[in-house]
Amino acid sequence: MKRFYKLVSIRHDKDGWAVHLDGRPVKTPLKKTLLAPNEALAAAIQAEWAAQGESIDPETMPLTQILSTQIDRVSGQRAAMSAELLKFLDTDLLCYRAPKDQPPGQAEKQAESWDPWLQWFADEFGAALETTTAIAALKQPAAAHKAVKEKVAVLDDARFTILQLAVPLSGSLVLGLAFVDGKISPQDIYNAARVEEQFKDKIYNAEIYGRDPASEKKDAAMLRDLEAAAQFLQHIVIANPD
Repeated sequence: MKRFYKLVSIRHDKDGWAVHLDGRPVKTPLKKTLLAPNEALAAAIQAEWAAQGESIDPETMPLTQILSTQIDRVSGQRAAMSAELLKFLDTDLLCYRAPKDQPPGQAEKQAESWDPWLQWFADEFGAALETTTAIAALKQPAAAHKAVKEKVAVLDDARFTILQLAVPLSGSLVLGLAFVDGKISPQDIYNAARVEEQFKDKIYNAEIYGRDPASEKKDAAMLRDLEAAAQFLQHIVIANPD
């Protein structure tokens, strides 16, 4: 889309902070006003719009997209979205391991990267998750399901929005919960989610011979979205600390 505005500003009203383009408020895809809970988040979104060139590229405005998702989807579809998120517990990336020595070293690398987060989960939720080297899906303990369901239910919409972004990106509900809790950084959740890919890159000397451009682009987008999600969380904590 061609850029259609010159001035980007923010204005406060009783419901929050809105970003304005030439005096008109930015709207979400469902035509709702894009209202931020505080000036800091509004200013960060303002910067995204101000940084656009002759054409508007939504991929360079992750904060705008995150807040739009919260307003358009989470507010009205949270129950269905929660049900989908909770399914990740039985298919969590961290619980499916490579058989020992197939290839040599991968299982050890997975354990090194993932076991601390499974221990964090056990400590935080009072239930240990099972792991497997088989293909068949696990059925995690009922106590773990109950504890996670209760945790997700009490998250505010902003934090839930970040959870539903981080979990599909990483393939792990455990990592997503740690991320929303501020226990893991964007770079660390990215690294944990890509243990297998990084292991293969090392085997095939990708650093020397180069990686697939499509994979590089996908990975860059993932890290960008996680960094934006962390920035969003920082602003939400300012407005609504736990």
